[in-house]
Amino acid sequence: MVAVTGANGLVGSFVVRKLLEAREPFIALKRETSDASLLKDIGDNIEWRNADILDAESLNEALQGAGAVIHCAGLISYRRSDKNRLYEVNVLGTRNVVNSCISNNIGRVIHISSVAAIGRNKNISQVDENGKWAPGPLNTNYGESKYLAELEVMRGREEGLDVVIVNPSVVLGPGTPDRSSTRIFQYVWRERRFYTPGQVNYVSAKDVADIAYSLLHSGSSGERFIASAGVVPYRALLEEIALHFQKRPPSIRLNSGMLTLLAWMEKIRSGITGTEPLITRESLRSIRSSVYFRNDKVKKELNFQFQSIEETLKWCCESYVRHLNGKK
Repeated sequence: MVAVTGANGLVGSFVVRKLLEAREPFIALKRETSDASLLKDIGDNIEWRNADILDAESLNEALQGAGAVIHCAGLISYRRSDKNRLYEVNVLGTRNVVNSCISNNIGRVIHISSVAAIGRNKNISQVDENGKWAPGPLNTNYGESKYLAELEVMRGREEGLDVVIVNPSVVLGPGTPDRSSTRIFQYVWRERRFYTPGQVNYVSAKDVADIAYSLLHSGSSGERFIASAGVVPYRALLEEIALHFQKRPPSIRLNSGMLTLLAWMEKIRSGITGTEPLITRESLRSIRSSVYFRNDKVKKELNFQFQSIEETLKWCCESYVRHLNGKK
């Protein structure tokens, strides 16, 4: 039986759907107060167990009877004020998951990490699974927290756990519109005018779930697999989304100075409204990066074919519109 932490989140919800489709016995873990609306259509087919990854006791109890764990729970944030929270959830939470897996004699752990945890430096334009973490200005607090979480996973391997790491790039999928990467669809739907230079490495949430499921039964312990379908300029991404929505695409390019000013204004707006900022000084590091994350390994070793950007955006946009219509 497979246990999925963070089953109510974007990636976790599609891992659950994949396990259900494959008729793989599973249990879904979430905090008692967490929103599980992403899975409301299949809720009757899910065995939920309430557990907080920061509560070792509840986690130990929830993992009883599981033979494998897909660890999806985590925090994504590029706000400097969330640095301590990122460490708490992503590092200490993963430490608890690893310890609970050891205590419960779990057979295999699939850890959903991030490409942000893979090392890079100023002179490297392409990164694969052999990249080594190097402290520096290109890294974010989020990336550092995911790197430290991976150290906890590898520590578990040294203590006998069978572990495999998946490193997704920006995950696109029909999640809650005001959370995570799904906010990009909300941005275009509202016909915002501005776009940023640079490019984004992307992957469908479905593809991440399929890769995680495949690795339950393949891949050697200690291996990592980059899950990234490709790279696309931000402007092209926004224009494709606008085309699906039949909306006016962003048309005003922000230069470096304007981006810095926008990040400052978003910090103020976020503090007043209590909502997530669209852009921060931390996220600017990713926007300004031109690195490309290679996917050769996962394609070859798992014989995996990624969804195209066109397929992914069509699926996401159709789901977004259905979500909006469901609210009316």
